[in-house]
Amino acid sequence: MKHAMNILGAAALASTILVGMTAQAQDGAQLFVSKACIACHGVEGKQPINDNTPKLAGQNKGYLMTQLQDIKSGARNNGQTAQMKPIVANLSDHDIEAITEYLSLLQ
Repeated sequence: MKHAMNILGAAALASTILVGMTAQAQDGAQLFVSKACIACHGVEGKQPINDNTPKLAGQNKGYLMTQLQDIKSGARNNGQTAQMKPIVANLSDHDIEAITEYLSLLQ
């Protein structure tokens, strides 16, 4: 129940941040919550659950895209990728681009 409340609160927070963002970034914000990225990376990718999980907010879009694509393809298989692979496997190229656009715009 607490986890569900955190996700609902994060969704409400994300909706206030969306003003002024591109449509793609707005899609990315919604996907970040609905695809459960928030569960490990925290609200806006700023509050990871542990020291081994990276902060994603403000990272370079190209870097983030490469990391997600490499995890999805299996080119990257170190660190936390075992946990990420099943999540990333369900992301389309559009999803990856939208999520990384969103994260790259955050401060």
